[in-house]
Amino acid sequence: MTAGRRDAGQASVELIGMLPALLAVALACLQLLAVGYAQVLAGTAAEAGALALAAGADPRAGVREALPGWARARVRIAVDGGRVGVRMRPPAALRALADRLIVEAHATVAP
Repeated sequence: MTAGRRDAGQASVELIGMLPALLAVALACLQLLAVGYAQVLAGTAAEAGALALAAGADPRAGVREALPGWARARVRIAVDGGRVGVRMRPPAALRALADRLIVEAHATVAP
C-alpha cells in the first residue's frame, strides 16, 4: 500500500471525532448571545417602565409592552418609588442553566 491509500479517510474520522466538541462550542456561543440579548431587552424594558412611571402610567404595563411575546413570561418586575427593576431568564437549552442565568436591569425616575 502507498502512503496515500493508508491515509484515505483519516480527515473524515477526525472530523467525526471533533463534532461533539464543535457542537458544544456552538451551543455555548449561542447561549452567550441569548444572555446578551436578554440583558439588552431587560435594560430597554426597565427604561420603558421608568418612562411610563414618569408619565403617570402603569410601569408594569410599560415594561411588558417593551418586551417581545416570548420574553413576557420570563420577566419579573419590581417597582419601588421611582425605581423600576426587571429580572429576566434568557432562553436556554437546559432548564437548570436557565435558572442560573438571570439578568437584571434597573431604571430610576427622579421625582
